[in-house]
Amino acid sequence: VQLQASGGGLVQAGGSLRLSCAASGSIASIGNMAWYRQAPGQQRELVAIITDNGSTHYADSLKGRFTISRDNAQRSVYLQMNSLKPEDTARYFCLANIKSGGYDYRTFWGQGTLVTVSS
Repeated sequence: VQLQASGGGLVQAGGSLRLSCAASGSIASIGNMAWYRQAPGQQRELVAIITDNGSTHYADSLKGRFTISRDNAQRSVYLQMNSLKPEDTARYFCLANIKSGGYDYRTFWGQGTLVTVSS
């Protein structure tokens, strides 16, 4: 099982980006999916979670600017980021709880995609 994240890049403050993360491999089921981020010198922090039935939860500081969504048929999770600020600069990681290979749900991480917001 692999998670492949994409969509990062350089954007000016106030701009938008949409991150994507697709799961591949022999997958029986996908539970919660999420985005985390890690800025240089900082701990990794939760951005948003989406459950398998579409319920969402956001970090308080990001509500209203970021939107998480998923496409179960595509085995993908997305993060729409609007009104970006320089402090949003970080490497963004996707996470998914995946049932595969006869195992119960396990947590998988994507490789991360870098978002840089210039002032």
